[in-house]
Amino acid sequence: ARHGGSLREVLARPGLLAVYAVMLLAVLAHNVLYTYIAPFVALSGSQGTLDRLLLLFGVSSVVSIAVTGALIDRWMRALIALGMALFLLAAVAMALWPASQAVLVGAVVVWGLGFGGAATLIQTAVARRSGQQQDLGQSLVVVGWNLAIAGGGVVGGVMLKSGGAALLPWALVGLLMVTLWVAVPAKKAWA
Repeated sequence: ARHGGSLREVLARPGLLAVYAVMLLAVLAHNVLYTYIAPFVALSGSQGTLDRLLLLFGVSSVVSIAVTGALIDRWMRALIALGMALFLLAAVAMALWPASQAVLVGAVVVWGLGFGGAATLIQTAVARRSGQQQDLGQSLVVVGWNLAIAGGGVVGGVMLKSGGAALLPWALVGLLMVTLWVAVPAKKAWA
């Protein structure tokens, strides 16, 4: 008997391709801005508070993880949709008002609340969907997550160089709209 199955067998499992797509898009979006947060924060003159902003992001992410952990068994699909919608709301706010310190603080909190639980949701969805191919299913999460981190650095760097830091949240808006478009109708992915 073969252990682990093939890549094709894993990707053919109902809903799993949607989970991986959501992961790639959301993590890419996150890293486009998170990697280059310092030049973006400077647009509002907030560079002196970057450490506090990152702490605020971390605290709101922990709150998101706690809420996700408490509700994931019954509300996984609602949690992924709400999380990505909150993340999109934060991106839109930062895109429209990049020079506002107040918007930046609020958006950082909403961003953390929206994105914080994503890893838990994605890993749980993959665990539920990958069946007997758990090892391969979870290893694809690691590979995809790292590719999206690297991709975020590349995409963000190109955007920063070509259009400046104010362009970064607009990339998130586009990526997160596609993320929601993939995540929301994919009922089997989040069952």
